[in-house]
Amino acid sequence: MKQVTKDMIHIYRLNKLKYDFAGYTFNNNRELSFHHLIIANRDGGPYIVDNGAILKQRTSHDYIHRIEELDPEIFYLITSEMIDENIKGYLDIQNLRKIRMLLEYFEKEHCSTRTKNGKLLIKESYIRDRIKL
Repeated sequence: MKQVTKDMIHIYRLNKLKYDFAGYTFNNNRELSFHHLIIANRDGGPYIVDNGAILKQRTSHDYIHRIEELDPEIFYLITSEMIDENIKGYLDIQNLRKIRMLLEYFEKEHCSTRTKNGKLLIKESYIRDRIKL
């Protein structure tokens, strides 16, 4: 785990909250990863607090990148909410509600979408592992 990820877990008190920037629960810090917000990793984005959000790798992080492929507009709206959390310096319930609303909109639109392998795009864990709002 990169030092910036450890620092952000501490800054945002994620161990106390037990959820990430998108409202997904986690049990162990090893489940968490750094997600580039402003400048993407593929574009040489730096691993710094101002350019990141901490997400649970197997749920919110993977899911957000799936959304990016299918619906860039929803992806950017979710990213905007996480940037706002980053600027505020804490995870705000209002941002989390907006993110949830965007995820639910995406899910309504793609509830029957399947991957190339024929599996449902939206995994059960993408819905199950969220905090109650």
